[in-house]
Parts: sequence; structure tokens; C-alpha cells
Amino acid sequence: MKQKTEKIRREPAPYVGLDQFDRKILGELSADARKPYIEIGKSVGLSAPAVHERVKRMRAANVFFGTTIQINPAAVGKPLLAFIHVEADGWGKNERLMSLSRFPEIEDMHSVAGDTSLIIKARTSDALGLEHLLSQIYAVPGVRSTKTYVVLSSLVERPAHPETTREWPKHIASSPVAEKTLRR
Repeated sequence: MKQKTEKIRREPAPYVGLDQFDRKILGELSADARKPYIEIGKSVGLSAPAVHERVKRMRAANVFFGTTIQINPAAVGKPLLAFIHVEADGWGKNERLMSLSRFPEIEDMHSVAGDTSLIIKARTSDALGLEHLLSQIYAVPGVRSTKTYVVLSSLVERPAHPETTREWPKHIASSPVAEKTLRR
């Protein structure tokens, strides 16, 4: 008697860490999460089913989560990007400061080491919007000061990249200007 196997699901292989194929797959997915597995497979040198299994295994291991889109900030009325360094009493991460995350202008908040307590990445409609956000930050008890850096242009802006640098170059660049700068 032949057994029906349509409803039997095979468990993904246990996660053992990222290899070069996993990193390439993650790179392809981070560029376009809707890319079909067959196209990813062609790019990385694997079959579509192999890519599918690796994606399932990485998702189960929380190597990545969710599927998102990238929004053009200008299209939603937030062309002004600023980084706000907040100096606050204590370490910087507290319930009062975390309450600022309710404002959709705040994209990221990071507790950091160094000469500031917290770094906030914010996008606003204009300078007046940034001023209003800064007033909300200053209204938080314990905030002593801020330093705000308004971005003129973004040179590189990307999510976490799956590749790592295996060997760092000895020199930054080989252009005559860079060499002259390095000799100083």
C-alpha cells in the first residue's frame, strides 16, 4: 500500500551558522526580498529548492526576520535627516527617553559609549519639524544637552550587510591625493 506523503513536512536541517552561500542569499534578499528563489539560486550557484531550505533554516534561527520595504523619505514628506546626540543623566536608556519612540520622526535610537548617552536618527519635514522634535527631547526630565547633525547628502545608506571583511586593506586608497594625505 502506497503511503500519502503530501501532508508530511520535513523539518529543516539544524542551523550551524552562516556559510558563503547563506551570506550571498542574504545579500540577494536584502536587495530585493521579493526575488524568486530560482533567480537567487542562479546568482549564488544553488538550486531553487536549496535556496528555499536555506531561507527556511535561517528564518527559523532568527538570522533575519520580517519582510519590509524601503520608503522614499521625500515621498512621505520627510526629506530632512538628522542625527541627534543626547546627553542625559545616567546611562541614557530609561523609560522617559524611550517614550520618545512614539514619534514617527524617530527612526533609530541607540544607547552608546563615548561623549554622549544616546544617538537618535530622525527624519522630519523641515527645520521647523526638527525644532519641534528637539523641544520634545528637551522636555524629557534628565536631558542636559543635545548636538544635532543635519545631513546634507547621504553617501552610503544601507541595512546590515551579510558579508564581512576577511582582510582589511593596508591603505585606504591609492589615488595621488590619498597617498599625499597618508604621508602627512
